[in-house]
Amino acid sequence: MKIRKAIIPVAGMGTRFLPASKAQPKEMLAVVDKPIIQYIVEEAVASGIEEIIFVTSNGKRAIEDHFDRNFELEYRLEQKRKKEALQIVKKIGKLAKFAFVRQGKPLGDGHAVLTALPFIDAHEPVAVLFGDDIIDGKVPALRQLMDVYDKYQDPVIALEKVSKKTVSSYGVIDGVRVSKGVYEISKFVEKPPIHKAPSDLIFIGRAILTPDFFALLPKQGAGADGEIRLANAFDTRLKEGKSLYGCVFEGTRYDCGNKLGFLKAQVELGLKHPEIGKDLKNYLKKTIKTL
Repeated sequence: MKIRKAIIPVAGMGTRFLPASKAQPKEMLAVVDKPIIQYIVEEAVASGIEEIIFVTSNGKRAIEDHFDRNFELEYRLEQKRKKEALQIVKKIGKLAKFAFVRQGKPLGDGHAVLTALPFIDAHEPVAVLFGDDIIDGKVPALRQLMDVYDKYQDPVIALEKVSKKTVSSYGVIDGVRVSKGVYEISKFVEKPPIHKAPSDLIFIGRAILTPDFFALLPKQGAGADGEIRLANAFDTRLKEGKSLYGCVFEGTRYDCGNKLGFLKAQVELGLKHPEIGKDLKNYLKKTIKTL
């Protein structure tokens, strides 16, 4: 079945970006000239997604406003004959159909996904994209996952190869490679000690989830931290003998949930920007010489 809908959880508080995130969602911080969340939505739409459900919380209204029409702004741009800017602004609200649902309490990423289920038909698979990662590549990362799903018809998660010393901060998989970049997963371990990590392949914020996975998730229950986690549901699924696949996507991931990743995105995506790329490159060359 064609995957038409995506869930994007954006309910986190963004404490690592205080004070910038005190009065605005961290997902609305701009990378060059677009907020982080717009890059993620554009990836989903480029992959074939038609409907997007944001899981929000208090203080996230700016995200809803961004993907809505701003008639006053459009009127002012039209009056000033700024046609290019007007088209850019109008296009945002037409990217997809948008819905917004509140996650009442911060009870984990699994709970956030469950909060969106009233918008999902019982028989349909759904994409999930988390609001921290911008992935730049020739083929959208989510589209790569969808291609794997089309072949196996089971849940698929995005994988990235990282330095062994960093694996303890992520969910780590073990499995068998079944084709280039594709693994049939046999084990999923959340934040293992380095010496117990089964590999250097980590789960990052993209997934295709299926109806049978959604049936499992509510039964998972909260962990010791009181949160319902997708990681625990992945582990449970594997222990029940059901299939889970991983796709090592092709592209560059910028973890905009931390300051260094955010700054890397600014620089590298800025260098590709048609308006400022050349000037930024010249500036960086001069700056590096003075360091």
